[in-house]
Amino acid sequence: MSALVTSDLDRTLIYSAAALDLTRPDADAPRLLCVEVYDRAPLSFMTETAAALLAEVAATATFVPATTRTREQYRRIRLPGPPPEFAVCANGGHLLVRGESDPGWQRTVAARLAAQCAPLDEIRRHLVRTADPAWLRKERVADDLFAYLVVERPLLPDGWVKDLAGWADARGWAVSRQGRKIYAVPKPLTKSAAVAEVARRTGAGEILAAGDSLLDADLLLAADRGWRPGHGELAAAGWQAPHVTALETRGVAAGEEIVRAFRAAADGSRSDG
Repeated sequence: MSALVTSDLDRTLIYSAAALDLTRPDADAPRLLCVEVYDRAPLSFMTETAAALLAEVAATATFVPATTRTREQYRRIRLPGPPPEFAVCANGGHLLVRGESDPGWQRTVAARLAAQCAPLDEIRRHLVRTADPAWLRKERVADDLFAYLVVERPLLPDGWVKDLAGWADARGWAVSRQGRKIYAVPKPLTKSAAVAEVARRTGAGEILAAGDSLLDADLLLAADRGWRPGHGELAAAGWQAPHVTALETRGVAAGEEIVRAFRAAADGSRSDG
């Protein structure tokens, strides 16, 4: 059986200019490929080597992008190779099948959220009420599933995120801080659940996964093998699991190392099958 390869996108496979973390001298810096344009400006990148490797992975395994981005935000990305048959958006809220959200999966998600956690409106009101305009820049709802804030991190008070996490936990929600964004996400809304559905439909023999944030922890734990970069929430927390390789590499170079590991592992899985 072929492997199912799934990965978070932002700061795992693709990187904004601010997140590239290029440490080599200019003459030795990797060549970059733009994979996302927004407002007529390049926004996200991979190394050219990573892009070529990812195309090879997609040709031999089922590749499933798994992102917290909304469907609209995901569709701005142009990864190398043909569009993936499956993609996970909104942290598992939408399972795209050939670009369209699967209605059966939407119904499953809606039932789980209604049964297990407080409504979105309650969480959103609390976020807006407790956020200080001095550091709050934007407040957004993603696909009517979860909420997030865009903040000025240097002005964010110590302990505010921890207090929010405690309040949300009692209501069945999880909190994650990624760069300038603070997410509040229902606990039943997970990338791993959507990826498990793809594995069921495709009969995948092994799941390989990568991610950098706390919202990726469930995805990594559910995989047979996983990788996390040397940056991000998981690295900062020292998060580990026996089957997850904690890379020391940071930035866009980590993305390349992850795809290289995917290719080697997927090739091995195909040989074993």
